[in-house]
Amino acid sequence: MSLNKVMLIGNVGQEPTVRYLDTGVCVASVRLATTDRAFTMRDGTQVPERAEWHSLIFWDKLAETVEKYVHKGDKLYVEGKIQSRNYTDKHGISRQVIEIMVNNMEMLTPKSNATPAGPSIPNNIPPASTPQPSMRVSESDEPPF
Repeated sequence: MSLNKVMLIGNVGQEPTVRYLDTGVCVASVRLATTDRAFTMRDGTQVPERAEWHSLIFWDKLAETVEKYVHKGDKLYVEGKIQSRNYTDKHGISRQVIEIMVNNMEMLTPKSNATPAGPSIPNNIPPASTPQPSMRVSESDEPPF
C-alpha cells in the first residue's frame, strides 16, 4: 500500500498562468506560499519565519475556476498529489520540477462586498512574502471562532 497526498493552505504569490491545449483542455499553474512561523527555542535562539513555495497545477473545470476567481494574495486550501518531472532547459541543462497536481480546492479568502451597480471591490490581502501578525491564544482567552 502507498499514499501520495498533499494538503496545503497558503497564499497565491502571483496571478495564475492559464493556457488551453489544442484539445480545448484548460491548464492553470499557480505559485502558492506556505509559511512556517518564527519561534524561539528553549536556549533563546530565534528561528525566523520561513516561506516555502509550491508549484500547483490545475486541470479542466478546476483550472477554469482558477482562471475566473483566483488572484494574487488569495488564500487557498488545496489537496492533490506530488509529481516530479525532468526536462532539459534552453541551455541544455537537465532540470527537475516538483509540482502538486491539484484535485480539490477551497477558496479561503472572504468574498468582498459588491457594490449594487458594479463589480466586487477587491480585498486588500497582502502578498505572501509580507509577514502576517500571528494570533496567539492562551488558556484564559476565548476561542477565536
